[in-house]
Amino acid sequence: MLYPSIDTLMTHINSKYTLCTISARRARELLEIEEAVPMIDNIKSAKYVGVALEEIERGKLDYTASDDPSKQQQDK
Repeated sequence: MLYPSIDTLMTHINSKYTLCTISARRARELLEIEEAVPMIDNIKSAKYVGVALEEIERGKLDYTASDDPSKQQQDK
């Protein structure tokens, strides 16, 4: 069974696409940056994506949406 469950994760982030994007970015950060350490203790997952999903579930990883399209273009 998948841990954490998608139902639990969807209570924190309301879009599956956003959930996927955020967890992938965090997993890449954990993989590529040597100083990056998990923001949680007692990790159950062995892979970086699982660690990112656990961080989301425990409320340590979140996002803020921007309504301004020009702001989104500047971030790229």
